[in-house]
This record gives sequence, structure tokens and C-alpha cells, in this order.
Amino acid sequence: MLGKVCMVTGAASGIGAVTAQTLAQRGATVVLLDRSATKGVIVIDQIKRQTGNTALEFMRVDLSSQREIHQLVQQFTSRYRRLDVLVNNAGAMFGERQESVDGIEMTFALNHLGYFLLTNLLLDTLKASAPARIINTSSRSHARAQINFDDLESRTNYMGLSAYAHSKLAIVLFTYELARRLEGTGVTANALHPGIVATNFAMKGGGIMGLIVRLFRPFFIGPEQGAQTGIYLATSSEVEGVTGKYFVKCKAVQSSPASYDMAVASRLWDASAKYTNLQG
Repeated sequence: MLGKVCMVTGAASGIGAVTAQTLAQRGATVVLLDRSATKGVIVIDQIKRQTGNTALEFMRVDLSSQREIHQLVQQFTSRYRRLDVLVNNAGAMFGERQESVDGIEMTFALNHLGYFLLTNLLLDTLKASAPARIINTSSRSHARAQINFDDLESRTNYMGLSAYAHSKLAIVLFTYELARRLEGTGVTANALHPGIVATNFAMKGGGIMGLIVRLFRPFFIGPEQGAQTGIYLATSSEVEGVTGKYFVKCKAVQSSPASYDMAVASRLWDASAKYTNLQG
């Protein structure tokens, strides 16, 4: 990974922090994104001490805010001329329905639209750095969902787990559509299920969902295990040129039948572009 520039979102803790540290250990320049500046500075210092790699930078951004994503991309592109690996890892579940600063249901805004907008704004840089890789963290829970275009923001009968599954299906559909649109550019896009990981992303979600997470947390895998598939997709020569796939435990597997519906994927892309004020 020497000479490569990598960006990891949700990098101040859990899977993101492990991913960033491993990429740093392998010699990459790593840009860590997170909404917590305090945690970000601590993680940067820890990684520098543990790896001896000083080519690290933390950039604070709330990925549920479209304005902050635009500002982040301007900040990044003013400092870096290339981006070899983008790891979209940030995400959350919310026990009660919330809205982002843009007035969009928070799960959809953060988990899907955050990936969609950040990735699209960085596409020119990724293409100029080809071969480059985009890695999107989804979840096995995507298999329980269908895209409901009449209620993308879960305005009726909100349930945290359902909204989460819906957003994770959106991520897989986005990944496959992105891979199709990037054919011939040298930029690959793949999605993954990291496993059920003992991180803090849902601990403050509240409601029955937060209670379930706390009760079953002792049975979850650790962040080190959960990060392995993303690290594999970011670094392994075995997946050079592989695109439009869904990985579990470092193996390409079938995602849900709904995730392969190209008409739905195209329609979701158009809807996401409208949400984020991007050209479709």
C-alpha cells in the first residue's frame, strides 16, 4: 500500500479504526473521517505510535449533513491529488425516528445518502487514480428489506431495525449500479457484510433496538474480525479488477434477490441524485 492514499469513514472507533490502522501498517497514507474530532485526534495519535506511520490525517465531518460532505471533499481535494481506496464504513441505527439537518430521515441520510454523495463527489479523483477501489459496508440485514419508493424516509410505522435494513439494501443496490456506471474506468465498487460486530454504533439508539443490541453484545464478534473483509477488499491482489460483488468473510456471495433488480437500482440512483442535488 506504499504510495496509496486511502480514505476511511467512521474511522474514530470500531471497524473503521481497525481498518485505518491496518492500512497505515501497510504503508498507506490514510485520511480518517469521523464526526467526533476528539476521538479522531486520539485515534490518529494511537495509530502513529503503533505503526510508526505519520502519513495520517483526520478530517471531521458529519456524513448526515450534505453541506459538510461538500466541505469535506473540497478540503480533501485541495490537499490530495489522488485517492486509491475509499472505504465507506460510517453508519448507525436509530431506535426512534430522527431527521438530519437536511430534513431527511437520519438512517437513510447517513447510511445511504452519505455514501452516495461522498462517493459521487470523489469520483473524478478516484478515476484519475485508477486502478482505484470503492468499498461499501452493508449488512446481511439487507435481505429483509425491499425498497419502498413511496416511503423512502420511513415516515409511516417507523421501526429502527426496518429502517436500517432498508438503508443497507440501498447500499447494495447503489454499489451494483455504481459498478455498472464505472465499467471501463479502472475503478471498482464492492459491498460487504462485516459480521455482527461489537461496536458502539447502535448502543445509544434507544428503544427496543438499543436494548437488543446491549443484551446480545457479548455474542458479537470484535472489530478486528469485523474489519477483515473490508481490509481484504482494500488491499488484496486477489480482487484486483473485481467489481459489483457482495462479500462475506472475504468471499463473494449472493446478496438478496431484491438487490439485483437493475430497474430498482436505476430508480434509486435517480431518487438519491435528487435528494443530494446531483446530476443523475
